[in-house]
Amino acid sequence: MNSADRLKDYQVTRLQAMRSLFEIVEQSSEGTVIVDREARIVWINERYARRFGLADPAEALGQPVENVIPGSLLREVAHSGQPILLDMLDTSKEPLVVMRLPIRDEHGQLIGAIGFALFDELKNLSPLVSHYLSMQEELASTRSLLQARQARYGFAQFIGTSAPALEVKHRARRGAASEAPILLLGETGTGKELLAHAIHTASPRAHKPFVSLNMAAIPESLLEAEFFGTAPGAFTGASRKARPGKFQIAQGGTLFLDEIGDMPLHLQGKLLRVLQEKEFEPVGSNQILFSDVRLIAATSCDLEAAVRQGSFRADLYYRLNVLPIRLPPLRERPDDLPALCEALLAQLGGGYRLAPDALALLARHGWPGNIRELRNLLERATLLNDGPLLDAAMLAAALGPQPPLAMANPPSPSASGESYRQAMQRFERELLENALASAGNALEAARRLGLSRSTLYRRLAALGISSR
Repeated sequence: MNSADRLKDYQVTRLQAMRSLFEIVEQSSEGTVIVDREARIVWINERYARRFGLADPAEALGQPVENVIPGSLLREVAHSGQPILLDMLDTSKEPLVVMRLPIRDEHGQLIGAIGFALFDELKNLSPLVSHYLSMQEELASTRSLLQARQARYGFAQFIGTSAPALEVKHRARRGAASEAPILLLGETGTGKELLAHAIHTASPRAHKPFVSLNMAAIPESLLEAEFFGTAPGAFTGASRKARPGKFQIAQGGTLFLDEIGDMPLHLQGKLLRVLQEKEFEPVGSNQILFSDVRLIAATSCDLEAAVRQGSFRADLYYRLNVLPIRLPPLRERPDDLPALCEALLAQLGGGYRLAPDALALLARHGWPGNIRELRNLLERATLLNDGPLLDAAMLAAALGPQPPLAMANPPSPSASGESYRQAMQRFERELLENALASAGNALEAARRLGLSRSTLYRRLAALGISSR
C-alpha cells in the first residue's frame, strides 16, 4: 500500500471515528443541539427539545438558540471558534454539565457549533454538581444576609444646616475615617441610629455588614448569647448547631449598640474585654474567636451619672467615650424645622406642604420626642386632612391636648437661684407627671412622648415618680 492509499485510509478512519463519537455522545447524553454561524438552530434531538418544553424538535428549527435554551453560549462558540469543554447551564429543572464545540467545513471555515448536555451520564461529575448547587445556595444566602445588613442611610439623610447640625456632621465625618469607638449622646428621636448608619457608610468598612443591637429590646438572660453567639447545645433547649452572635455577624464591619446605658453590669465587663483584647468566647465554648469590629454606641441617658451611681462601669465608659458626639434636641435647632418637615412630608407622599402659620406653631412646640415625634405628628396630620395644605389649626388638632405643646417654653429658673440641672429635672418631672395623668398609663404616655417604654420607666425611677 502506497502512501496515498494509507492517507486515504487514515481520512476514512478519522471520519468514521468522528461519526461514531458523535453517535455515542448523542445517544448517551441528555441532549444535543447544532447551530449555524448565526446561532440559529439547525438540529436538536428529541430529548433536548422536550426538556425545554417543545413537543416536536421541528419547532426549534431556525430559531435563535437563546429563544429555546436560555443562557446558551453556543452563539459565542459559533462566532469565536473557541470550544467550551465543560460548563454549567442552569435550567428550570436542574443544572446541566454541558460541552460546546465549534464546527468547521472541509476548508477549515467556521460554520457553526454543537452542544452536548452530559449531566445524566457523567456520574462521576455528580459531586461537582452537588458542590455547585451548594455553592449557589450559600452565595444566595450570603447575598441576602449582606443586603439585609447594609447601612440604609448616609449623611445626606441627616437633614439640617443649623450650626448644631453642621457640627454633628463635621464630627461624625471625622469619626468615620477612624477606627476609634464613637459614643452618640442625645435624647430619644434625635437621629442617633441614622447617624450611626451614616458613619458606617462613610467609613472604610462600608462594604462590610452593619449590625445593630438594642440593649433595651432584648431580655437580659439572652443578651450574652446575642452578643457572642452559642456553641452547639450550649444550654438546655439550645440548637445542636452553633449560633453566631452579633460580633461574628458584624465581623469586618460595624456593630451599633443602641441604649447601651441599659446593658447589665456583668456584660459590660465582657464587652470591655472584647474592645481591649479583640477576642471573645461564644457561650458554652472554650474556643477563642478574633473580633474585627468597629463599635458605635448610643444612649439617651446620662452615662456619667450612671457611673457615679454604680450602674455603669467607669472603665467601659472611658473606653467608649473616645469620640463623643452629642446630637442636639430639636428644640435647640428650630432653624432646621422647615427642611425637616419638607423631607418628612416628601417621604409620606401625597404632595403635602405646610402653611406659614403651621411652621410657626411647630417652632413653639417643645418636641420631647424630637424628630420621631415630628414625623408622627406630620403623618397623623396628613391622615386627618383632606387637602394638600396643612395649616396651624390642622396641626393643633393632630397634636391634641398634649402636655408637650403647653410646655413648649420651659419655665424660667425660680428666684431662689435654681441651677440649670435643677430646672431641667423640674421640667422633666412636670412633663412626665402630666403625661402620665393625661394618658392614664405608662405605655400610652411613652407613645405620646415618643419614648421607648424602657426609657420612660428609667426616667420615672430616676425621678422617683410612680408609674401607677
